[in-house]
Amino acid sequence: MENFTSQEDTICALATPTGGALGIIRVSGYQAFPIVSSICSLCCDTIAANTTRYTRIRTPKGDTLDEVLVSVFRAPHSYTGENSIEISFHGSPYIAQQLLSLLIQQGCRQANPGEFTQRAFLNGKMDLSQAEAVADLIASTNRATHHLAINQLRGGISSELTTLRDQLLHLTSLLELELDFSDHEDLEFADRSKIQALAEAIEQRIDRLMQSFQAGQAIKQGVPVAIVGKTNVGKSTLLNRLLKEERAIVSDIHGTTRDTIEDCIDIHGVTFRFIDTAGLRKTDDTIERIGIERTYNAIQRARIILWVTDGSPSQTEMNEMTKLSEGKELLIVRNKVDLQPNHSESDSCIPISAQEGTGLSLLEERIYHAAHIPKIAEDSIVVTNARHYQSLLSAHESLQRVLVGLSDSLSADLLAEDLRLVLDHLADITGGQITPQETLETIFREFCVGK
Repeated sequence: MENFTSQEDTICALATPTGGALGIIRVSGYQAFPIVSSICSLCCDTIAANTTRYTRIRTPKGDTLDEVLVSVFRAPHSYTGENSIEISFHGSPYIAQQLLSLLIQQGCRQANPGEFTQRAFLNGKMDLSQAEAVADLIASTNRATHHLAINQLRGGISSELTTLRDQLLHLTSLLELELDFSDHEDLEFADRSKIQALAEAIEQRIDRLMQSFQAGQAIKQGVPVAIVGKTNVGKSTLLNRLLKEERAIVSDIHGTTRDTIEDCIDIHGVTFRFIDTAGLRKTDDTIERIGIERTYNAIQRARIILWVTDGSPSQTEMNEMTKLSEGKELLIVRNKVDLQPNHSESDSCIPISAQEGTGLSLLEERIYHAAHIPKIAEDSIVVTNARHYQSLLSAHESLQRVLVGLSDSLSADLLAEDLRLVLDHLADITGGQITPQETLETIFREFCVGK
């Protein structure tokens, strides 16, 4: 991807998918008003901010290309903080192409992916974490991911980090004041016990943010659930029932499933990625053995394991389940209860009939609770971004050095240096300090064109 060029350029891009009834092209930059005025019958410089006007787009030959609505936004009160215009046109791919060509002929440049949002960040309309939330909001696929993106876009993480920053600056100022008056032994500006208590409280808040990352990733990417068991216990039938479609091949022949099959469903607003696996058994079939090996790989990737049986598991099976599911959530699913009229209820097994579709509501509830998804309140702060987590991890490590230094009565200048590192790492999340161009390109290249 090429580097983002000068902010003095006026950029344009299609902001909506092609093929719909309507389309929108965005234009932003110093020359946005005169450029758009040159292809229509309006003088955009004289139009009041935040208003929409009807006009015709004309070709260089004077022909009408389309009848459109032009919405005008004046700097700094626009998405990018620049003079901006949105042109709503009839959603023909031909009209979109011709309209973009006209704008480029008049001096616009085709925007790079994410360039509108990058300009919003550079112009102080949002911080870097909020800019990243824009991409998350566009990519949200369920209630939970949408809620987290909205909260971050509104500045939820930014507000939390601002509070931490203020507390860290207070710590730093106390230590630097101690340095300034170090030759006055009879004066005490920094009570080390109070500094220790405040540093520990800050560490706990950073630690809570870090711990939320696992849940945040699960919400954002989907919770992986492996459906595991012997051959012919009904794993593929269960997958099809959960998905409400014939996704996996079902037959009475042992070893029918030779490879993992993945698909997603939504449970209480959270995405769960179900992985149907090859049945576990001893076999001389080379292809089936490869499938079984992939079953073990799926178990390693999963957070939740559904161990499907068609009867009461033996002690040997229980031992195997416990060993394979170490560090994960294990749910034992007793399938085919419709064929076992005398089966006994057990707290350790979830009784279902994948064939008849009974017991699936209970199973879904148990799966949801096994994921340990935190209740997302209006002001919940959940870290979903790997870059944010890495910065928090670095800040946590620097703060731990401060705590060790306080315990060892380290000098104030060394403690203050580590505290400044904590501040720098937290500032990386919001872009509160100079952010390298390479970092910006990495972040914004994941955006769609037009945003």
